Amino acid sequence: MNDPNQKGITQELKTQSIILGSFVVLFWVLEIIDQVIFRQGLDRFGVTPRTFQGLIGIIFAPFLHGGWQHLIANTIPFIILGWLTMIQETSDFFLVTIMTTLVGGLGIWLFGASNTTHIGASILIFGYLGFMLLRGYFQRNFTSIFLSVVVALLYGNLIFGVLPSQAGISWEGHLFGFLGGILSARMIGKND
Repeated sequence: MNDPNQKGITQELKTQSIILGSFVVLFWVLEIIDQVIFRQGLDRFGVTPRTFQGLIGIIFAPFLHGGWQHLIANTIPFIILGWLTMIQETSDFFLVTIMTTLVGGLGIWLFGASNTTHIGASILIFGYLGFMLLRGYFQRNFTSIFLSVVVALLYGNLIFGVLPSQAGISWEGHLFGFLGGILSARMIGKND
């Protein structure tokens, strides 16, 4: 006989794989189109602080990348931290993604350096990191605390990415994405 719980877990993992896979495919297809057809012209649709077009970029920035190396560097952490974000509830992934996109993008738009354009899934990656690190604190259950500790051990060193360190790296995107993730953890923690 088939175990209904096993079937439910299998279905949930399949759903999570489809969601994450869809995002990754979208990242890669957009980069292929950007490289081949637009010669990196789509990157202008990122967040350009304090410009009207930059407001539109709040939605598009996490899906655009500044070349193959940038995209490759973001793909694996996006998959791992994205999956850990949805491991307890798949719906958490969508709330954290939306909150991080908005808080991260708006923070960049308000406080980012003038005459710069910010792109990349690292806005989301740092949002997932902030969410996962603080989820245990706000939810206060064993599973959430355990996952927070695991993420701290695996990815805790990324926290330094929220500080200015290297030209061409959007520490503002990292910082405000991280804050969006923390806000999401607080919101989800209050609902439990």
